[in-house]
Amino acid sequence: MKKVIHTPTATVASSASSQEKALRSSLEIKRDVAAAAKIGKLLAERLLLKDIAAVSVHLKREQKYHGKVKAVIDSLRDAGVKLL
Repeated sequence: MKKVIHTPTATVASSASSQEKALRSSLEIKRDVAAAAKIGKLLAERLLLKDIAAVSVHLKREQKYHGKVKAVIDSLRDAGVKLL
């Protein structure tokens, strides 16, 4: 599950997961880079519907910008969400 947290209020602004009905039927494999890209696209669509046009990305120390992490972030950017 990928979440966007609204920092001042510590609430979830939006989220997306491969386990959701909206994605489950369109994913062949739920844990690959293609699935991560679709999760990022769905998350971006939901953010834009809530008029959230920019987000800040914070990776955990052990996370690197490649593979599934890169796919989610690139999908957000490609869908029109600005990264701060």
